[in-house]
Amino acid sequence: MTVPTSITSGRALVDRAMRASAERLDPWTRRVVAYHLGWTDENGEPAAAGGKALRPALALLSARAAGASEETALPGAVAVEFVHAFSLLHDDIMDGDRTRRHRPAAWTVFGPSAAILGGDALMALSENLLLERRTRGAHWAARALTAATQRLIAGQALDIGFEQRDDVALDECLAMAADKTGALLACACSIGAMLAEGPARLVTHLTGFGAEMGLAFQLVDDLLGIWGSPDATGKPVLADLRARKKSLPVVYALNAGRPESRRLAALYAAPGPPSGDALREMARLVEAAGGRDWASAEADRRVAAAGRHLGDSGMDGAVAAEFRDIALFVTSRDH
Repeated sequence: MTVPTSITSGRALVDRAMRASAERLDPWTRRVVAYHLGWTDENGEPAAAGGKALRPALALLSARAAGASEETALPGAVAVEFVHAFSLLHDDIMDGDRTRRHRPAAWTVFGPSAAILGGDALMALSENLLLERRTRGAHWAARALTAATQRLIAGQALDIGFEQRDDVALDECLAMAADKTGALLACACSIGAMLAEGPARLVTHLTGFGAEMGLAFQLVDDLLGIWGSPDATGKPVLADLRARKKSLPVVYALNAGRPESRRLAALYAAPGPPSGDALREMARLVEAAGGRDWASAEADRRVAAAGRHLGDSGMDGAVAAEFRDIALFVTSRDH
């Protein structure tokens, strides 16, 4: 599916603002951040930027939903993308992922300590970008971003905890995904309207839209983590199964109460790294137990729920249509 123009149109505007904001960082941290964001290579030389820039696009669009200019949302767009980048810098270390967007992850290039500090610096800078505006809307946005970041961290903690358990329930996994992925997307979808000091009703429905879309995003991400093409995702084949992640399709399959569920549980509990044959068998069992079909259908259900929030928000129909286009793109992407 073609990337919606609402994602691509503001990319240059946000990129310039992100680069200008990153200049506030100390030279060493800025080098790590610039590499992670795709601006430079490992030697500090210019490189082609990567990433979908989904969250900044949603932030800009939410300002338009409140009748304001995209520039009004620019601090929020940069802030949510910096928080997202912080989370990925830390996630790659915690998960042991050695690649990010088709090249070595930052921690493998600069070391874990430098990558952790880079993430910390981005998180602190994101709050400063909002608070220095000194408006009621900026403080509203800063509080929302802080709350979303706290939920993101709580979700990541749950995700790590799941690795030590064999009894993860589907409701628990959905709650984890709502925190780890949905909270920041919900904030991105409403932060521009907050900065514009839009109506509380609009902000509430934009937040609800983002929360539902965040779960849809995670469901699709989990599907790609098992069945996605490495050429598209930049991750090794069957990456999530190799790491024995308790992703949503896997947890559904484990709790399906079928013979395939028991066989999958045994493979997940087996000691040592899984072989290629074991990985392929895990993928087959997840699908046979209904995990793949459920995750796909649940993503569609979440997108429909997100659409109902748009219909109840009272925003301009053309802006609502752009939000819908992004939601459909999220559930049809291949990376």
